[in-house]
Amino acid sequence: MEGIKRLQQYIDESHKIVFFGGAGVSTESGVPDFRSKDGLYNQHDIQFEQYSPEYLLSHECLVEHPEVFFEFYRQKMDARQVKPNITHKKLAELEMKGKLLAVVTQNIDGLHQKAGSKKVYELHGTTFRNYCARCRKEYAADYIFESKDAVPRCSCGGMVRPDVTLYSESLSDEAQYGAVNAIAEADMLIIGGTSLRVYPAAGFIRYFRGKHIVVINREKLDVSLNAQDDLFICGSLGEVFEQLNIS
Repeated sequence: MEGIKRLQQYIDESHKIVFFGGAGVSTESGVPDFRSKDGLYNQHDIQFEQYSPEYLLSHECLVEHPEVFFEFYRQKMDARQVKPNITHKKLAELEMKGKLLAVVTQNIDGLHQKAGSKKVYELHGTTFRNYCARCRKEYAADYIFESKDAVPRCSCGGMVRPDVTLYSESLSDEAQYGAVNAIAEADMLIIGGTSLRVYPAAGFIRYFRGKHIVVINREKLDVSLNAQDDLFICGSLGEVFEQLNIS
C-alpha cells in the first residue's frame, strides 16, 4: 500500500515525532469512545438516562450529585484490566528507539504508559491518579473503584476525586505547555483516532512547524495537508501500525 510505504519513509527520516491521539486509539483495546454510534454517549442505561452524558462527566455533577457521578464513573471508566494494543506498543517502541519525542493524548485510560511510553502528555488527566479535593493528598488508582463508600473520602474527610479533567474544568497547565512545546519542536506529527472537535486540545496542532503531518483516521479531518509532504491514510490505526517496521 502506497500510503504505508510513504509513512514508513517519513518515520525512517524523522527523529522528533509526536503522536497526537484521541479515543480511537483505545477502541481497539475495547475501550468505548464517546461519540460514535456504539460510544459511551449512545449507551442507553436506564439508571442514568435522566442525565446527559456530558453532565455525568462534569464538575457540576461531581458537586451537585456526587453519588451519581461516582456510580457512573465506576461503571464506565474503569480501565484497570484493559490491555494496550499494537498502536500503543509501536509508539512505545518508537520512543525507545529515540525517534518519538512524545505522545499527546486526549485519553484518560493510561494505556500508553502500560505499553511502555515514558513521555506522555495526558491533556484530560488519568483514571490512574486520584486526590483529595480538600487537602490534595494523593490516592492509588484502585481507591475510588474499590471504595465501599458511595462517595470516596479522604482521612481528612474531604472527597477523593479522579485526576481527570471534567466538563467545565480547565486543562492542566503542565500538560498543555508540555504538549504545545513538544508539537512545536517536532519534525513529524502523526494524528490518529481523534475527531479534532474537542477544544482547546484540538487547537494544539496549529503549533506544528515541522515537515510531515500524517493523519490516520476512519474519516477525514479538518486539517490542511500538503500533498507533497503530508499524508492521509483512511483506516484502522492498528492495521496501519502493525505494518510498520520500527528499527
